[in-house]
Amino acid sequence: MFAQEHFSGLNTSSQVGIMTATLNPAELVNMKHKFQINVFSGSINVSNNKIGFSDLTSNKNLESLIFTGSDPVNLRADAEFYLPSIAMKYKKFAFAIIPKGNAKLDVVDVDTHLGDAITNAAANSIFGSATTVNNNYNQRVNGTTWGEIGFTGAMNIVNNATHKINIGTTLKMLFPGSYANLGLDKFQGTIVTNSITGQAELRNTTANLNIAYSGGLTNSFTNFNDYTKSVFGGLNGFSGDIGVNYQWKDLPESNPKKNSNKYKLNVGMSIKNIGSMTFKDDNNSSKNYLLQIQGTQSLNLNQFQNVNSLPQIETILLNSGYLIEQNKEKNFKVKLPTTFNLYADVKLIPKFFISGLIQQKINNNSSNDQITAQNIISITPRFDTGFFEVFAPFNNTQISGFSSGIGFRVGGFYLGSGSIITALINDSKQGDIYTGYRFSFL
Repeated sequence: MFAQEHFSGLNTSSQVGIMTATLNPAELVNMKHKFQINVFSGSINVSNNKIGFSDLTSNKNLESLIFTGSDPVNLRADAEFYLPSIAMKYKKFAFAIIPKGNAKLDVVDVDTHLGDAITNAAANSIFGSATTVNNNYNQRVNGTTWGEIGFTGAMNIVNNATHKINIGTTLKMLFPGSYANLGLDKFQGTIVTNSITGQAELRNTTANLNIAYSGGLTNSFTNFNDYTKSVFGGLNGFSGDIGVNYQWKDLPESNPKKNSNKYKLNVGMSIKNIGSMTFKDDNNSSKNYLLQIQGTQSLNLNQFQNVNSLPQIETILLNSGYLIEQNKEKNFKVKLPTTFNLYADVKLIPKFFISGLIQQKINNNSSNDQITAQNIISITPRFDTGFFEVFAPFNNTQISGFSSGIGFRVGGFYLGSGSIITALINDSKQGDIYTGYRFSFL
C-alpha cells in the first residue's frame, strides 16, 4: 500500500488469501483451503490536494488549477499489478509465491508560485510583481517502476479453543526498472516579470538540486507509456515484510468445514517494505548541484516549457552557468516505502463485520532516495456470506483527506474502489479502482 490503501476492504476480509498476505504475511495460514491461485489483480490510485473530481469535467486549465493557493502541491499516482500467484497451506504452515509490478509518480511539496512559473512561464500567475520564495524543505518530482517476487511463509504458533496466534514473513527479490528524481532543497529565490519580454525569470536564487535518472524514465516520466515499458529490470535489491496475527475465536458450528477462520476478533500488525534497491543502467546518473543565481543574473523560465526529460532540464541549467556540481554517482540506491500497519476486524452480528486500519509511514518522503508513502486511517463495514461479500471503506489519507467507496466479491472475482462514492457526490480529490480474480481448492 502506498497512496490510497490498495484493495481497500478486501485486504482485511475474513476470506483470507494472497491479497490479505500482502498486508500481513502472518494471515496466510488462515486460508480456508489448501491451495489458492490468484490469476490476476490490479489497482490504480491517484490522490492530490488541489484538483477535485468536478475539475476534471470542467473547462478549467488543470495546469493552472493545481498551482493555486499557498499550500505546496502534493500528488501521488501509483499502480500495482499482480502476476499469477500461488499459495498453499500444510498443517500449521503456509507458503506463497507472489510476483508483482509497481509504478509510481509523485509530486512532493512543490511550491505553487515556483511550479506555476516553471510549468507555464506565466508572468500573470504572479500578478506582474516580484514573488519571493523561501522554503526550508525539499521539493520533489519523482517517478519509479520496479518489479518484485515475494516468497511468503507463515506459521501458526498458538491454536486452542479460544485463541489463535500466527507469525509470518515475506522475502522479496527486487527488480528495479526505471527511475527519475528532481529534488530542489532549501530553495530561496525571487520570481520576477521581465519588463521587456513579459516572461517569468528567476533571480537572486540559491538551492540544492538533485537530478537522478535511470532506464526508461530518463527520456520522459510524465506519460503512462513511459511506466509500462520497463517495470522489471535485473535483480538488484531485496526487501521484506514481517507480521503477527491474533484471533479470538468464535463458537464452533456443527459443520467442521464452516469453522475455518471463524472469529469474534481478528487483529494484525505488520511492517512492510523493509529494504532498498540499486539502479544500474548504461544511462544511469545521480548528481547533486548547487544552483546559484546572483546579482543581475537571471534565468528565463520560459526555457522549461514543453521540456519532458531530466537530461533536458540538466542541460538547460548547465548551459546557463548557474550550476555548481557537488558530487555524482553512476549507480545509486533507493529506499522502499516502509510502513507500519495495524488493523482489527470485529464481528458485530452474524455476517456483519467492521474493520479499522492504520498505516503509518516510517521514512521521510522528502529524501531524494526515498520512494514515498503516506499515512492512512480506514474504517470498513462489511457484509460477508462466504460466497458473496460487500464492503464500504471510509478512508482518511494524508494528502487528499476523506473519501469513501464500495466494493464487492462474488466467489473469486472482486471489484471495488475506496473513493467512488465521494468522487461522484462530494468532489473528492482521490480516485482509485481495483479488480482481480482468484480461486481456491482442496
